[in-house]
Amino acid sequence: MPGMAQASSGMPGMSSTSGQSRFCDRARDLTAPEQDRLLRFAAVVREELAASDGSVALVSRSGLDLSRFGIRYSHAALAWKADNGVWSARQLYYACDEGRPRIFDQGLAGFAMGTDDPALGYISLVRVPVDAVPALRGALLDTPRVLHLLAGQYSANAYAYGLQYQNCNQWLVEMLAVAWAGMADSDDLRARAQRWLRAEDYAPDPVDVGSRLLMLAARFIPLLNLDDHPDPDRAAMKLQVSLPSSIEALMRRRLPGSERVEICHDGKQVVVHRGWAPIAEGCRPSDGDKVIPLD
Repeated sequence: MPGMAQASSGMPGMSSTSGQSRFCDRARDLTAPEQDRLLRFAAVVREELAASDGSVALVSRSGLDLSRFGIRYSHAALAWKADNGVWSARQLYYACDEGRPRIFDQGLAGFAMGTDDPALGYISLVRVPVDAVPALRGALLDTPRVLHLLAGQYSANAYAYGLQYQNCNQWLVEMLAVAWAGMADSDDLRARAQRWLRAEDYAPDPVDVGSRLLMLAARFIPLLNLDDHPDPDRAAMKLQVSLPSSIEALMRRRLPGSERVEICHDGKQVVVHRGWAPIAEGCRPSDGDKVIPLD
């Protein structure tokens, strides 16, 4: 379910680029006006992060269109501010040419522009309280622990509690577990992180697939797998998959001082909406929202 992107190689298991991510199955060239609007949208995202007192934030984007499942955000990352004030997002992506998952560092502009629909996009920021930053930042930038949390096999709809596969959001929530529990590095780091998440009652809302045909189709679509999901979940067509919404809920519960800002654009304007209630569909502003024209 998360976005799948091509990334250039960096150190083993990691990659980095400043360019826009490219979806494996749907590379799309942006027109000059589309690129201009998305860059201006990304500038608003950077401004909102810069307004934070902390230097770590959970960032999520609309990415692939999962509206048929009632899902707005498909892909999440942890963003951090470097000493020079530049924000970057660290995330898991699937490197298509290599056929394996990698950890991918990306500038905020590239992250914000990596949506499936350049005419309508959403970004959610959860700004972490200052006192919670050191643990998260320490784990996020600890390369050995970062790589030991990286599974060998990727599945876009990976079972949230499984170790057979992993998707981008699952890597991220396991990273949060390692940080909050202060786990030392080890080869069984993923298993320990998953045990901690279960103990903390991390419970993603099941994705209601709602169609036997879609369940059957998953067997023939690369990077979608069902064999890691429990039989009762498959029979009910309700799959437990880590998504940005469940990670935000966990962060809100564990760090009550966290602040959420949702930013969207519809090609004509940017809307900045503060608070945990979602912004209206179609990027429609409500009372108290900030509106920035793009035309």
